[in-house]
Amino acid sequence: MPIPEDVTGEEIDKDVRQELQSLPKTLAEDVAKNLVMVARLIDEDPERAYAYSRIALRLASRVAAVREAAGFAAYATQKYAEALAEFRAARRMTGTVELWPLMADCERGLGRPEKALDMAGAPEVQKLDKAGQVEMRLVAAGARRDMGQLDAAIVTLQSSELASNSVQPWTARLRYAYADALLAAGREGEAREWFAKAVEADRDGSTDASDRLAELDGVEFMDALVEDEVAPVDGAVDSRDEQDEQDEQDARDDDKD
Repeated sequence: MPIPEDVTGEEIDKDVRQELQSLPKTLAEDVAKNLVMVARLIDEDPERAYAYSRIALRLASRVAAVREAAGFAAYATQKYAEALAEFRAARRMTGTVELWPLMADCERGLGRPEKALDMAGAPEVQKLDKAGQVEMRLVAAGARRDMGQLDAAIVTLQSSELASNSVQPWTARLRYAYADALLAAGREGEAREWFAKAVEADRDGSTDASDRLAELDGVEFMDALVEDEVAPVDGAVDSRDEQDEQDEQDARDDDKD
């Protein structure tokens, strides 16, 4: 696949560059450029990002950063079995637990919420940083909902992080998930309160909390005003006017007769 001229490969994280130093220079540059394309496209065009990740994987499958990038690209395109395999490979190579919540969410994507819950209770969770633990809580709540356990999902999300007034990178998503679970359980008043709190924390628009809040408040959005009647094109005569004029002329002719 083509690589834009402005992509040099130097844009990648320095830790990834260090990993690529185990490769021959030219090969490392090619892999780096493909990884840059994965990062650049994964949000706006995940299918193309996935295609670039497969090239990087073919070139350097023994590099953990490449396996991780391939996992993220597969995850973004809902290829959960493939994503899980890549995340597992990256974890074996690095020994870290950072990918644990994503691996659990892949289990959900594969229709195995029980497995995701087992992972949520595993010792690895205690090794995660705060962001990772919050992510694991979100995955566990999602698994509960998959199993139809709405009340349990709500309880799972209730935590010190949810109650905190400080805004962290995960705050908007946590509040949003809680509001959504409340709404699914029929607790509309509480859901509205938490959607509003999610809006307050959502500084970068990572959720559609504002739209959900507006829906609860009965606000309807219209893309454009639609006229009841379409105005005729300039220079054209409305067909109904033509018919009216013809009818009047016919009436005048009848009077003359």
